[in-house]
Amino acid sequence: MAITGADRGRVAGGMHVNSATRHVMVTNPEGLHARPAHAIVNLAKGFQSDIAVIRNGESVDGKSILSILTLAAVQGTELVIKATGDDAQQALDALEELFRGEEDEADHQKTTTDG
Repeated sequence: MAITGADRGRVAGGMHVNSATRHVMVTNPEGLHARPAHAIVNLAKGFQSDIAVIRNGESVDGKSILSILTLAAVQGTELVIKATGDDAQQALDALEELFRGEEDEADHQKTTTDG
């Protein structure tokens, strides 16, 4: 899984707003179906930051399972996760870890079925 990040701060209404992005790859052979989408939403809802999941320029609410499912992200799809708020960095760290867990699970499934 390729993961990169670009942290930015911007000024909105005279206040500094934390904004950060991460690039992640869907590695699950079944793609981003209901179960992993549910895990993303549950994790994202634990943060105050606004979370967006972006595919090919289409941005959806990372706290809405139906929105995430509309991305139809199959294995190999690159997504950008953007968080904006006071806990943006923590939210992205947690979501990155979730995607890494997905990668580990996919590797384990491949080893199990190949061996």
